[in-house]
Amino acid sequence: MSVRETRVDLSDPDLLGLILRLALPSVVGLSTNALQQAVNAIFVGSLGAQAIAAVGMTLPIVVLLTAVGQGIGVGTASFISRHLGAGEYLEASRGASTALAVAAPIGIMLTVALLFNLRGIFVALGATSTIMPVALDYAATLLFGYTLMLLNIVNGFIVRAEGNTRFSMWTMITAFVLNAVLDPAFIFLLDLGVRGAALATLASQIAAMSLYIAYFANLRGIVVLRASRISLRAERIRRLALIGAPATMSSILATIAFMLLYRAAAPFGDDFIAAVGIAVRLLTIGALPITGFCLGSQAVLGFGWGSRDFARVLKTAKFILSMTVALSVAYSAAVVIFARPLVRLFSDSEKVTEIAVTTCIVFHLFFGLFGIQSFVTAMLQSFGRARLSAVVSLARQGYLFIPAVMLFPVISGFNGLLASQAIAELGAGIIALFVMLHQFAELRQAIGQSASRAVEIAG
Repeated sequence: MSVRETRVDLSDPDLLGLILRLALPSVVGLSTNALQQAVNAIFVGSLGAQAIAAVGMTLPIVVLLTAVGQGIGVGTASFISRHLGAGEYLEASRGASTALAVAAPIGIMLTVALLFNLRGIFVALGATSTIMPVALDYAATLLFGYTLMLLNIVNGFIVRAEGNTRFSMWTMITAFVLNAVLDPAFIFLLDLGVRGAALATLASQIAAMSLYIAYFANLRGIVVLRASRISLRAERIRRLALIGAPATMSSILATIAFMLLYRAAAPFGDDFIAAVGIAVRLLTIGALPITGFCLGSQAVLGFGWGSRDFARVLKTAKFILSMTVALSVAYSAAVVIFARPLVRLFSDSEKVTEIAVTTCIVFHLFFGLFGIQSFVTAMLQSFGRARLSAVVSLARQGYLFIPAVMLFPVISGFNGLLASQAIAELGAGIIALFVMLHQFAELRQAIGQSASRAVEIAG
């Protein structure tokens, strides 16, 4: 393959430099994605509280749809990096080709199913009569580009798994710039309102897909996508799905959690729904760079695990952990300190601002623990440990948050709603910490056993 040398060497002995070369472009790329969401929200915010609430209520649907792509992508990336570490390049290409072949029909089926059930979904989310038509207009337009979005997500995981996070970064930046330019043009110049924001997002997805097609067609990476390499063997699909299932389930539970969150806020009125939407969006913006660092460096963990170099895996893990904790603590502090000016970017309503400031502060009190949760989930995915990954990834928006958000608002009203997020974040962080310490102990034991075997062989 004439262009293999263009990819990053995942066995590079300069481990810290390698991680940064892989992770920083991924951070920039997903941060750009977060910025794209913020820009959309800022432009839509000028259309009023109903528009803010409508776009906020669509977020659970977007998270649900993204969940499918992340599940397929996580499983595929883990599969690719471990097989590259073992030197099995053809098997890595088969995994990537199969993943995309499975993703396309899934995207089409989900699009059709959701289009026929949108109104019922927004009713379940607690949409009022003033929010409903705006939400339907925005979501229906957005759904037409879902299959493209799904394929772009999987493509991004494939490219990052083979070490080319820089290309993924530039693809996301290109999509963001196009979206930022088209947002005001469609929303205001063409007077399309929230539909204009959805059309701008759709155009950016088309641009991203064009770049990925060019990338794979020109053989710019080690993974080769070919129809002849699609393998629908049950065992291969099972291996791809097993690792990605916790990521999908985590996002699906997050969608259910958002639905329950908005439903709990609905009895208090549109202003409370808008405030919760702003807080959730800020949480999402903060989570994406941290997730990006984990995704960018995940290939190093998977490659080291596949080559059985446990000392390298442990050193990689410790560095990733330090970076993700630093990022999450810094973001948590920034939102708590600067909550009011941040909220003002999304709304000029005094009532919405007052509610949103308190909501943002409480939601971000324990966000510093998100760095540990993200790292542990990424590490377990790299190792192929699906069940343990599920225990960690499903805690924050799943089995801790959902019971809390169903119970506490009934007892304490809106304050109970706020407490549910903070308590779930704290509990999930503690669970991730215990799992991490156990995994580090296992890695140290494996390193000791490898050293003992080496001494025996030398003797």
